[in-house]
Amino acid sequence: MYPFFRLAKELYLHRKAEPLPLDGIHVSRHVCWPWDLDMWMELNNGRTLTLLDLGRLPLAQRVGLIGVLKRERWALTMAGVSVRYRRRVKMFDSFEIRSRCVGWDDKFLYIEQGMWRHGDCANHALYRAAVTDRSGIVPTARMMAAMGLAPETPPLPDWVQAWIAAEAERPWPPMTD
Repeated sequence: MYPFFRLAKELYLHRKAEPLPLDGIHVSRHVCWPWDLDMWMELNNGRTLTLLDLGRLPLAQRVGLIGVLKRERWALTMAGVSVRYRRRVKMFDSFEIRSRCVGWDDKFLYIEQGMWRHGDCANHALYRAAVTDRSGIVPTARMMAAMGLAPETPPLPDWVQAWIAAEAERPWPPMTD
């Protein structure tokens, strides 16, 4: 089940947090509960993606995106993710999620998130997110204008550009042969 109460708690806790610039880092603290586990008694890989929402949405709130989404009647959707898992998170482990926007292109925002436990990065995700309306994807220049920001993006890190290039080579639809 989606952690609606945990998300509501995070949005409430950070409602008066200092606003962040679009590339600012939002840090949130969490606990791995029994219902987050897989059959090996560690954080389920799919649940990891769900828990990362608990960092991404308060980040969107703190940079001012949530207000713009509500005002414009837009939505935020994930258009891709790549995750690297490196350390186990076990029941009752506390961890923090660090979230930031690393840049954007004409269609997508690129959001980096890390889940940290005991000073080590347990996993790291790169998301491609899109703002949408009834017609489809809202160009990032339009989104930036609605946020009162300049549309120019800082250069994306090389590893993000490489991921974008690799995704462009990936066949779609998959497994057609």
